[in-house]
Amino acid sequence: MPPLATADALGAQIQAATASTGMVMVVVRDGDVYVQTYGETEPGSGRRPDAHSLVRLCSLSKIIATDLLMKLVAEHKVQFTDTLQKFAPSGVHVPTETLHGHVVREITVGDLATHTSGLPREVLPSPKGAAAFTFPNHAQRWAWLPKQKLLTSPGTAAQYSNVGFDLLGDALETASGKPYAQLFAERTAKPIGLTETTLSPTPEQCARLMISAHREGRCTDTQASGGSSGMYSTAADMTLWLKYLLGLPGVPVHQDSAALAAYVFPSALKSMTGMSHAGDPSGLGLGWVRLGDPGDPSMIVQKTGGGGGFSTYIALNQARHAGVFIAATDGPHYTHAHMFQQINNLLLAISGLPPQPLPVDLEPKPAHHHTRSASPHSGRSTRNGGSKAAPAPHHSTHASRQPPA
Repeated sequence: MPPLATADALGAQIQAATASTGMVMVVVRDGDVYVQTYGETEPGSGRRPDAHSLVRLCSLSKIIATDLLMKLVAEHKVQFTDTLQKFAPSGVHVPTETLHGHVVREITVGDLATHTSGLPREVLPSPKGAAAFTFPNHAQRWAWLPKQKLLTSPGTAAQYSNVGFDLLGDALETASGKPYAQLFAERTAKPIGLTETTLSPTPEQCARLMISAHREGRCTDTQASGGSSGMYSTAADMTLWLKYLLGLPGVPVHQDSAALAAYVFPSALKSMTGMSHAGDPSGLGLGWVRLGDPGDPSMIVQKTGGGGGFSTYIALNQARHAGVFIAATDGPHYTHAHMFQQINNLLLAISGLPPQPLPVDLEPKPAHHHTRSASPHSGRSTRNGGSKAAPAPHHSTHASRQPPA
């Protein structure tokens, strides 16, 4: 296996290609960790990001929601086949598919978790000037929901839906009897040791938030979108999260491997929309998208994210017990086309596997001399060691986000 430090040059290429203002990268494999940072915390600051710079996870928040879902399923507090109606506020009617006046199919929790609910991507219109990931709140989305007509019959097509995951977060609140932030803190953050992954950053944490060239997104409470996009975190915390997902040493608990399985397959769907930003899916999991097939050592399970001035990505290669997390802030111009495919190849490289072909319009650029700081932990590490193919994912409100949020 190549040393994890070989990821540095590949990370520098990605930052150069995306012209990011700043970027943090975490690479793990077995018991080893490598953390590297590039660029500036905000334009003109001259300060390098580090393992404790605050970042937005954006839609990586969804795989935190489905992790909580799996825990409640294991406790028989919720089932994938439970209808969303079961968890709706009193008097609220969840739209259904009907035929001749009879209900044919209701939205289930499993539909929400796999983007197959038939709900649209967003609640629109969004208020002008709303801070990133603060709209819609609980009351707004449940007032909106009964007025909707489903785009497709639940379970028959995949349509990326942020509001679907917000509603999933609401269902988890009702099933557990606890606010979503409290549920996350008790069931995920505390057991793993995540100390800075939060929906409600303190002023001190906000002072460490990386800022894009467009200075998008005020640092504020984002509990409104806890299930879909609102989480903040750091590279140090994401190191522990990667270890948790992959079952690696260094954390006291590990995720149930079923949480990373594929549950819906393209051949069984009429269509897929908004699911292909990092490659053609071979299966859809609980928030996750699978690239490649079981038995192929190059198979990747991944999740994309974007919004509030950030592009984020997490990718796992289970065959080599390896994973990558990257969060990058926008530069003056959107150039993050094919960023996720480049990160896939970085993951394959440190896994000792051949790269996948990149889109023909993308040629890797040589790394320039960027200001960066390294935390190369080649041995057992501690926490303190710490497209153009798609429209730009960087807008200041939850409702206006574009792929891959």
